[in-house]
Amino acid sequence: MRIFKSFTLLIFLIQTNLSCQEGFEPNGSPHFKIFWNYNNDLSQQASKKSAFELKRVYLGYKYNFSETINGKITYDIGANSGGSDYTAYVKIAQIDWKLNSILKLSFGLIGNKQFNDQEGLWGYRYAYKGFLNEYKFGASADLGFNSEFTLSPKLKINLFVFNGEGYKSIQDNNGYQKIGTSFIYDFSDKIFGKIYFDSHPLRDANPITNSSIFLGYKKSSFRLGIEYGKIKNGKKYNEGEKDHNRDGYSIFATKNFENDFEIYVRFDSINSNVLPGQTIPWNTDNDGRLFVFGAEYEVAKGVKFNLNYRNFNYENPIVNNKSAIFLNAEFKL
Repeated sequence: MRIFKSFTLLIFLIQTNLSCQEGFEPNGSPHFKIFWNYNNDLSQQASKKSAFELKRVYLGYKYNFSETINGKITYDIGANSGGSDYTAYVKIAQIDWKLNSILKLSFGLIGNKQFNDQEGLWGYRYAYKGFLNEYKFGASADLGFNSEFTLSPKLKINLFVFNGEGYKSIQDNNGYQKIGTSFIYDFSDKIFGKIYFDSHPLRDANPITNSSIFLGYKKSSFRLGIEYGKIKNGKKYNEGEKDHNRDGYSIFATKNFENDFEIYVRFDSINSNVLPGQTIPWNTDNDGRLFVFGAEYEVAKGVKFNLNYRNFNYENPIVNNKSAIFLNAEFKL
C-alpha cells in the first residue's frame, strides 16, 4: 500500500509539473563523439611500435519532455575483451527531473559523480583519462539513483546509490549496492573544491571504500587541478580484496592562448600498500609515476587535435618503463 501511495504521488507531481508548462514544445537532438589517435611506442622491447586506433565512438540522443524533465541515451562503442574491438554498450540511459531550484533527481544508467568535475576541468579526456578514471578508482557510469541538491550558488551536494559494478557489468554480483556522496564548493568564480566518498559492502568481507579530494582553479587563460584519491579493501572499484589498498595523486596545469591553442603538463603518482608478511607493495608491477605534456589545437568547433608525449616510470625496476608519442583527435556534435 505504501508503494502504491508513493507511486500515485509521483504521478501526481509529474502531471502537476507538466501542466504548469503550457506552451512548451518537447524537443530533442542527437549527439556523437569520436576518439581517434595515432601512436608511436618508444618503450624498450615494445611489441607494437605504432598504430592507428579508434578508441571510442559515442552515439546518443537527448529528449526534453518538459522544461524540467529530460532523458538521454548514449551508446559506447569500443574494445571489449569478451567480444570484438568495436562492441556497443549502453553507457547512459537516464532520466533527469529538476523538481525545483534546489533538487534534481536522476535515475537509470547514469553518469557517475566521482570524477566528472575533475575531467571537465582537465579537458583532454579524449587523449588521456582523468586520474581516478585512469587507475580504476571508479566507473564513469553505473545503474542507480542520484539526488543533487543545490543548497546555494556556492554549494552542491550529491547523494547516490549504485549497483557498484559499472556500466559494462551492471548486474550486482553480491546483492549489495554502493552508496556515497560528494560535496562541490565554489570558493570564488575561479576556485572550487570537491570531496567524494563511497562505500560498497561485500558479502562476508570488508567493504570497498573510496575517497578523494580535489581543488581546481580556472580562469580564461589558465587551468590548474590537484587531486588525491584512496581506495581501501579493493584492487579496483569493483574487485574487493581485504587489506589491498591503493592511493595516489595527480597535478595538472593548462595554459590557453587566444588562437584556440593550449599547452599542458600533468604528473600522476599511483601506489599500493605492503601486505602483512610481504616486503614489496602488492601491485608493484603497476605502481609508478606518470608524466605527460602536450598541446591541443581546436581546428573548428567540435574538432580538436592533441599532440602529446607520455612517460610512465614503474616502481618495479625490472619492468620496462613506457614511453610514447600520441596524436589524438576528438570529433563531436
